[in-house]
Amino acid sequence: MSPAPSRVDPRLDELRLWVSTSLRVFGVTADAAFERASEDASFRRYFRVRAGGATWIAMDAPPEREDCTPFVHVAGLMREAGVHVPEVLAQDLKRGYLLLTDLGTTTYLKAIDDKNADALFSDAIDALIQWQLASRPGVLPPYDHALLMRELELFPEWYLGRHLGEPPEPRQRELLDRVFSRLVDAALAQPCVYVHRDYMPRNLMLSTPNPGVLDFQDAVYGPIAYDVVSLFRDAFVSWPEARALDWTVRYWERARGAGLPVSADFGAFYRDFEWMGLQRHLKVLGIFARIHYRDGKPGYLDDTPRFLGYARQVAERYAELRELTTLLDAIEARVPATAYTF
Repeated sequence: MSPAPSRVDPRLDELRLWVSTSLRVFGVTADAAFERASEDASFRRYFRVRAGGATWIAMDAPPEREDCTPFVHVAGLMREAGVHVPEVLAQDLKRGYLLLTDLGTTTYLKAIDDKNADALFSDAIDALIQWQLASRPGVLPPYDHALLMRELELFPEWYLGRHLGEPPEPRQRELLDRVFSRLVDAALAQPCVYVHRDYMPRNLMLSTPNPGVLDFQDAVYGPIAYDVVSLFRDAFVSWPEARALDWTVRYWERARGAGLPVSADFGAFYRDFEWMGLQRHLKVLGIFARIHYRDGKPGYLDDTPRFLGYARQVAERYAELRELTTLLDAIEARVPATAYTF
């Protein structure tokens, strides 16, 4: 039986019909019920499909906005590496539809607490190392100078200019250019591996084997510290610095033992970790502002104080980056405190 049309969402109607047809290939003839599975910062939508006592995930990625091809490609790479990711059961890349296995409903973000964090992050470290060990040049797009700099430019454009209404003055722009150049040079000096690019508790699922990994379609080949920072200095949950440091040491020890090209000196690796983190923190501040103002998705700005805290912490710790704190101080002195609270 074909699902009844919604009359308000023609694309969802088309997806329902496509999923029902695809499921018949697997012998599923029962009516399929759809429910929203998750929110996403992109233009993709995910639906949990229930039929015949089983569940799947249907992805809707409008082709004029999103391309499913990288998702399918990276999913294959991660599965080959032994990482638990959704299996692509059916695909229509022209229309932007995928049918995936369902990894469940419990994210790390929802489940993690002080008591289980060590165990959950231990599993996440092991999965990350498996992914990095599979790395080969020329397979994924490079996390190159142009991309790193393009990401950093989101901070002055969207966070400072659009959100705070304080685009950098000429001297401030020169300061930012110096800091950006130092961060990008440091990132490009790191050994390169596969980079998930958003390896954080919101994209990790409690599953067997653990964790299940989602939202990997933007993966690149780049700095080895990037995903480690994403995991322990998260967009949506903060940990005491000493605890995050301990987890970072655990990653470094296991990575060295596995033969990954991390520095033999933990202090050098931790500097890479922090400088890479600052690039990510500034990028995310810009992205969260862009999501709010351009894409009309509220809520992300609520977490910007966390990222400002991360950014200040790193900038104040290293003499070469300290002038970024001067810029933040000058701008915050002119901006009402309400701009930082939501």
